[in-house]
Amino acid sequence: MDLTGTWAFRLDPDDRGLANAWQAQAFTEMIELPGSLQAQGFGNDVTVETPWVGLIMDRSWFTEARFAPYREPSAVKVPFWLQPEKHYSGVAWYQRTFQAPDSWFGQRVLLTLERAHWATTVWLDGQELGSDSSLSTPHQYLLGTAVMPGPHRLTIRVDNRMIIPVGANAHSVTDHTQTNWNGIIGRIALSTSAPVWIDDLQVYPRAAERRVSVRLRIGNGLGRGGRARLTLQAVQSSGDGVHAPPAATFELPIDVDGATAELSYALGPDARLWDEFSPALYRLHGALSATVDDQSFTDEASTVFGLRDITVHGTQIAVNGRPIMLRGTLECCIFPLTGYPPTAVAPWRRMMNICRAHGLNHIRFHSWCPPEAAFVAADELGFYLQVEGPVWANHGATIGDGSPLDSWLHAETARILRCYGNHPSFVLMAHGNEPAGERHVPFLGDWVRHWKARDPRRLFTAGAGWPRVDVNDYHNIPEPRVQGWGEELRSRINGRPPETCSDYSAFVRDLARPIVSHEIGQWCVFPNFDEIGKYTGLLKPKNFELFRDLLTANHMGDQARAFLLASGKLQALCYKEEIEAALRTPGFAGFQLLDLHDFPGQGTALVGVLDPFWDEKGYITAQAFRRFCGDTVPLARLPKRTWHTGERLTAEVDVAHFGPTDLIDTTATWRLLDHDGRTVAGGQFPTRHVPTGGLTHLGTLDVALGTLPPAAKYTLAVSLDDARAENDWDLWLFAERLAEPEPAGALVATALDKATLAELAKGGAVLLALPPEQVRASAQIGFSSIFWNTAWTKRDGADCGQAPHTLGILCDPAHPALAAFPTEFHSNWQWWELIHGAAAMTIDHLPPALRPIVQPIDTWFENRRLGLLFEARVYGGRLLVCSMDLTSDLERRLVARQLRASLLSYLTSERFEPHVELTVDAIRALCLP
Repeated sequence: MDLTGTWAFRLDPDDRGLANAWQAQAFTEMIELPGSLQAQGFGNDVTVETPWVGLIMDRSWFTEARFAPYREPSAVKVPFWLQPEKHYSGVAWYQRTFQAPDSWFGQRVLLTLERAHWATTVWLDGQELGSDSSLSTPHQYLLGTAVMPGPHRLTIRVDNRMIIPVGANAHSVTDHTQTNWNGIIGRIALSTSAPVWIDDLQVYPRAAERRVSVRLRIGNGLGRGGRARLTLQAVQSSGDGVHAPPAATFELPIDVDGATAELSYALGPDARLWDEFSPALYRLHGALSATVDDQSFTDEASTVFGLRDITVHGTQIAVNGRPIMLRGTLECCIFPLTGYPPTAVAPWRRMMNICRAHGLNHIRFHSWCPPEAAFVAADELGFYLQVEGPVWANHGATIGDGSPLDSWLHAETARILRCYGNHPSFVLMAHGNEPAGERHVPFLGDWVRHWKARDPRRLFTAGAGWPRVDVNDYHNIPEPRVQGWGEELRSRINGRPPETCSDYSAFVRDLARPIVSHEIGQWCVFPNFDEIGKYTGLLKPKNFELFRDLLTANHMGDQARAFLLASGKLQALCYKEEIEAALRTPGFAGFQLLDLHDFPGQGTALVGVLDPFWDEKGYITAQAFRRFCGDTVPLARLPKRTWHTGERLTAEVDVAHFGPTDLIDTTATWRLLDHDGRTVAGGQFPTRHVPTGGLTHLGTLDVALGTLPPAAKYTLAVSLDDARAENDWDLWLFAERLAEPEPAGALVATALDKATLAELAKGGAVLLALPPEQVRASAQIGFSSIFWNTAWTKRDGADCGQAPHTLGILCDPAHPALAAFPTEFHSNWQWWELIHGAAAMTIDHLPPALRPIVQPIDTWFENRRLGLLFEARVYGGRLLVCSMDLTSDLERRLVARQLRASLLSYLTSERFEPHVELTVDAIRALCLP
């Protein structure tokens, strides 16, 4: 009996309902279920005092004057996450009547609430049936076997306060992402069964043996023993062909409490296996015929399973004996239209198809467990899932210290494994995310040991992030990545010249077990304000509106789209290197991106190449992303990105291949392309046999560069078998020595001293190359994009978060100042040499009409006007101001030398005619006193 629809309803903000026996009263307000009360306009308006569930690191919104207009009661806009129209944390009561038919008497009647948030207590006609506190599985209540025909009233109390200390940032409960909603979603129904019934049907595949073990529980509500006959029949339900092995029948005794048994069921040699390439599914049907005291009862149950084994294979993970590479992203319960996850299959199928289009095969559910529909979609599509207990016991919460969380986690794990354990897509499990507590290590070691012994159908790790314990099947650790927490400008991507040789072999060697790297990437992009109109449901992008206001107030509103596209190109470049470093590591087990799509919480972490709706933003397509992220990816190990004409370009070329089969007689071709896509050099590597499950060396390329035009970008492209797989890398070629000396009459100064002012006073042209250490910088610039976001990484009273505070650069390649310098409109690897050690000038005090030639894109929380290179009329002359190092070690710093040459050529040309006039004091204000 479907119970979805209109229910009576009553809010209980003061939690008086139990004391006043509301379960015996009728309610008058109405609400629709499935759904949440907040999405239907119930709850409180958001104010400065709203008791959010979630940590706020940067609390400047509550105090700073610039945010005062956004704290007004009628115009509240919070910057730290998407904002619900209503907020409510407390108790709500839901009630409806139903008509029990005559046939129900003597049958077990079960109430199922597919997903409630959070704790429920249920009454039937005023009599309490029990309570449930699961965040992950359906809440089920037995109404008994004596439900009389006629009308009955169900009353459900839902409490979304912090029932168990799972951690305020856990994505199962937090306002950071899904919201702390109150309600019931998915299936809400009454069902019946015989008083002797199939209570549980767990399938344990033995893929190598083409059989399954079936762990069965038969329930008995009669209190008397008897006998049962169980027939098992499996039928292939998806995949190529139809396979139906013979049925098997088993005779079982039943005692007063029922029966348990482990049964072996052979599927036969023709049974199909399940994996990412061939996700064949079977439906196992169980038919029960029981006899108790000459009474006969029948029941049926079925479940879907896939015939697959998952094992540790050295330092890799293997599915059905074939090593795989997990290429994953996170899903943090981000559903802006509803504020809670979908329980229909179609949205999950769409999400996973988008992930597959980007070359991924894996999703990690960060500190939450999705509904049944997600597993169904993953089973159908062949997607590998890491499921977690709904726990992030950190930032004030702990685990392993004897709190109610400890026992609740074990109970919740049991519920998750019973409810979703048959799904072949459910291959990995962690207790939750990044735990804290003095005893969390031994506690979680015991947790892994306990559940590994009870459920060998998947691999277990103690926690996402940490701890590393010896009993882990795999380590899910954060260290193997391009930029780690707190590394800032010392990280590999910011502190070392670009190359494509680094990998994580040392981690693989030292840990000697599978490593799935935790939350790699975290590269930000500027907000896409065109996205605002998509938020037509519960959650509104008030944060984006606030950021847009700040940008407009600082005279850059018209640059928002350009900032998005330029920072997006850099973000994609960072993710490419992040992913390739994992792929080129021999024996590496996989990675989990944070994230393919944006994370709207924790201060607003715009880390996705897709928005929260899984839509593209306009700067990289799925096809382009899949070139460097897929089951077969060519990889070039380049020792550097910039070369001169006196050198030979050398690179070792590999292929990471994790396809369904080996590649037989594979031919790889390489080409060096110029800026217009013309091939200027190329070759073919010897034919290779490429086994699946790892890296294969294809060959070495070596090409002279002396005949190629310098001061240009080139692209190295490698393809397999006529573009079955193709990848490419940008590199830059410069002259070994500049052909012409610096033009006469060009003055390069490092300060506005008397000589510089004299040159300007007579109408001269000057390049003012400010030493970066003398620049008054309000933002630290690095080559990479922002890591996570500057609000969440802002700790201990710091003025800003972890560096860099910028999102790359924006420039106009057609500007004559850059005529002799190879660049696009955004950061690319050649800019590393110039940005490393540079200082971003703060130019908020300069006229809005002044737009830098090279403009760093500031964090959206500040939206400062920044510059690395601009031009102006000053003191009667023409001035180029640069805060990148254009003076030191130019024999080795080819990029800086080329930019300097381009700027000096412009400086002495007739085209150097700045339009904006500045005072000497305005220029001096750029520097420290």
